[in-house]
Amino acid sequence: MARKLAVSLISLALAACAVTPQRPLNAEALRQGDAAIQAMIDKQQMPGGVWWIEREGQSHHRAYGQRALYPAPEVADEATIYDAASLTKVVVTAPLVQLLREQGKLEIDAPLQRYLPGCGDESWRGISLRHLLTHTAGLPPGMGAKLANGEIWSGPNGALSQACSQKLRAAPGAQFVYSDISFILLGLVIERVGEAPLDQQARQLLFAPLGMADSGYQPLQHGLPVSRIAPTEKLADGEILRGVVHDPTARRMGGVAGHAGLFTTSSDLARYARMLLAGGLLPDGRRFLSEESVALLSRPQSPPELKEKRGLGFDIDTPFSRPRGKLYPKTSFGHTGFTGCAFWLDPGSRSFTILLANRVHQGGPTNTLPLYEQLGTLAAQAAGLRAEAVVAPR
Repeated sequence: MARKLAVSLISLALAACAVTPQRPLNAEALRQGDAAIQAMIDKQQMPGGVWWIEREGQSHHRAYGQRALYPAPEVADEATIYDAASLTKVVVTAPLVQLLREQGKLEIDAPLQRYLPGCGDESWRGISLRHLLTHTAGLPPGMGAKLANGEIWSGPNGALSQACSQKLRAAPGAQFVYSDISFILLGLVIERVGEAPLDQQARQLLFAPLGMADSGYQPLQHGLPVSRIAPTEKLADGEILRGVVHDPTARRMGGVAGHAGLFTTSSDLARYARMLLAGGLLPDGRRFLSEESVALLSRPQSPPELKEKRGLGFDIDTPFSRPRGKLYPKTSFGHTGFTGCAFWLDPGSRSFTILLANRVHQGGPTNTLPLYEQLGTLAAQAAGLRAEAVVAPR
């Protein structure tokens, strides 16, 4: 116990030396971040976006480029609502799992088949909710549109049937494979255990208490103006997706799913980030999530024999950890979204960085992964981190 306490005190001392929260954000790092985003726009890798970096109440946030390119150009602003794609996993699904756990309605290490009886074959018996949350269930990354009989599935029931028919690629716990199917199943578990649709639970249990007024599924059905929503892809039939989820599987489910479907703004995500960095507390001091829940979300929970480290939702140290950059420590955590989104938080420096963009609207192949890493490094520099602050996850 004494040794653990000593190690903890040393870690705190190192963090205190590496970060200087009393100083303003590093202006040169912010300037370089602005330039990096503009360079990506100039290279036609994204139409525009919003970048937000914050540490201990000091923030830098602005919009860049265009919200829309066609049918007519529209300038992006900070009120723009973006399709956040897989950020849904860590902003909606993972925290709802923790809220239900706190209520005693589910257990993280319980088998999936307790909550979805008949889902999967005999090989699925070992899959727990922990496996789903850490992408170690052995499930494939995604699933096709056709059922075994050749019919095209649709709706939540069709998704359940298709997901539960998948063959495992590895034994549960043996391999890390990033899987949308895992979070599709978690969304369906939340609906059954919470006895309400996923989007309703998200509004009532997450967005309303956090004051995330511009966040949710199916924004057009909830009164948000289409003019504020960044469009995404132009489909083969000419339809431009705007306020309709980009992810095709979520679209077949009706726009509400555990893996994708969230629309949000940078300011709303900043509210969520502040709560996590405050250990689950709201600005007025009320508790939103327990400290245990925040730890489960953000500290390594993967099988210890795997090199890839995930919390019960958040990415920590995997091939997908590009937004961590070169300076944020491996005790930081975050996630990305296919549409052009990156979200990373560092408890040590009490800082976070958010990028929301709609790169898929640009048309043609685009790649914003290098920008995620660049902005992560610059955000850490802006927050005062130095190379010696980088430590391994515990």
